[in-house]
Amino acid sequence: MTKQTKWLITGAAGFIGMHVCLRLLTRGDIVIGIDNLNDYYDVNLKYARLARLQTHEAFYFNNIDVSDNDSIRIFFEQVKPSAVIHLAAQAGVRYSLHNPQAYINSNIVGFTNILEGCRNNSIEHLVYASSSSVYGSNTNLPFSEHHNVDHPVSLYAATKKSNELLAHTYSHIFNLPTTGLRFFTVYGPWGRPDMALFIFTRSILAGVPIEVFNSGNMMRDFTFIDDIVEGIIRVADKPATANSIFDSFKPDPATSDAPYRLFNIGNNKPTPLIDYIGALENELGVKAIKKYMPIQPGDVPATAANTDELEAWVGFKPNTSVKEGVAQFVKWYRTYYKLGDL
Repeated sequence: MTKQTKWLITGAAGFIGMHVCLRLLTRGDIVIGIDNLNDYYDVNLKYARLARLQTHEAFYFNNIDVSDNDSIRIFFEQVKPSAVIHLAAQAGVRYSLHNPQAYINSNIVGFTNILEGCRNNSIEHLVYASSSSVYGSNTNLPFSEHHNVDHPVSLYAATKKSNELLAHTYSHIFNLPTTGLRFFTVYGPWGRPDMALFIFTRSILAGVPIEVFNSGNMMRDFTFIDDIVEGIIRVADKPATANSIFDSFKPDPATSDAPYRLFNIGNNKPTPLIDYIGALENELGVKAIKKYMPIQPGDVPATAANTDELEAWVGFKPNTSVKEGVAQFVKWYRTYYKLGDL
């Protein structure tokens, strides 16, 4: 990347997108953000995130849907970004059971439009969000990028696996450097209201029972937002390259003879869901009323990230504890919703 890179960030008003934009702006880069500001969750939260970004003179925003092919094509031609961090997507495993078309439009059609924009405009590096959900029915923990991921258990996971396949094709045919990042259960300040920590906090404070799935026997590699952003930025600054020792007789899913890479970004410390809830209870000073539920369609009982490849590539390994991360979320929640000391 050049000294002052012009970045295109999709999903700029999103949870991860806002934090990535802020980090790039703080170090002096130019950031062009796009987002369609849909109403999947509270749009006011998205506007509040944008308001933080718009205090920076080097931030430019456009309301564009990545699934709009003509708009994306014209936008790339006009803006001419140096590199792209693609975070826009229809998120949520359970929502995909009810509205599958939203995932096809945003996560597959939208991603293809971004790939076309990159290959037609000499983009130096495309970094895109994948997900730990691609590991699907694999129970071989910790999950490694070298594992097979051909058994997704949700439509969301299938679209993210599709992104990885599409990216490899463009890397192979058009020599486009692409890096996919498999995020593991991201949480922290400015998070999404449809995610567990947000739902639990709101319910506990209201005295409403929280739904604890799989009777509490869930394990997640909860990863704090600051660690996710650090990993994204470091990877984005180091464009993918071909693996010089790639063996086509034993092909490695994580690399290629094309400029293509895949990395896990997880805390590498899987935590029982009950302990995660306990950290939240301690921080709020309120005990949760728990309603134990069966595991939901599309869910997996446990996730854990092997991050050896990320550490070898960029010298970074996420390390924020759940206790510290939950405390920072609760501090933000109190401030944002003007709750004061609870």
